[in-house]
Amino acid sequence: MTALNRPARLNRSLLGVVGLVLLAAGGFALGTYSGRLTLLDRTGSLVPGTAAPPTWALYAATAAAIVAGLLALRWLLAQLTRKPKTHTWRLDTDPAAGRTELAAGTAVAPFVDEVGGYPGVDSASATLAGPRTAPALAVTLRVHQDGDLTAIRQRLDTEGLPRLRQALDLTTLPVTLEFRFTSTPSARIR
Repeated sequence: MTALNRPARLNRSLLGVVGLVLLAAGGFALGTYSGRLTLLDRTGSLVPGTAAPPTWALYAATAAAIVAGLLALRWLLAQLTRKPKTHTWRLDTDPAAGRTELAAGTAVAPFVDEVGGYPGVDSASATLAGPRTAPALAVTLRVHQDGDLTAIRQRLDTEGLPRLRQALDLTTLPVTLEFRFTSTPSARIR
């Protein structure tokens, strides 16, 4: 799992916690039913009487519901964050002489235009994430159903990525590539 896919990490973590809680609750219920756990009377009623619960129990239930709602809202907001966090790179060797800043979106725009023009590619998008010392590139290509993925990948490896690394003055640039298929060829004019 990479740092480029934060929602997946959060989803897996939340599902793991919920799974552990459910396993513990199921184990407690089975242990009580079988008589191995004697914390509760297994022959007793599930709810003791029909009286209203104490006030503290209502406050505790309300607090638990609010926390669960906020966690659910946090999870939903995390689903909207699909792109990795980008940085503005500072390219200054002598701060006294001034500084140059390069936005990550500006740095990959020519690369996206070039890759979007490859045969079989309908559209392209890319996100350059991380600081200049540890960059990462996430590329998403929408390709036609009959597009040659091998040829696209070879051209990307031999032309597009080396040119981007040279333009950014990087020796290595880790890349995550995702292909998405379109059903019909694009009618765009180039």
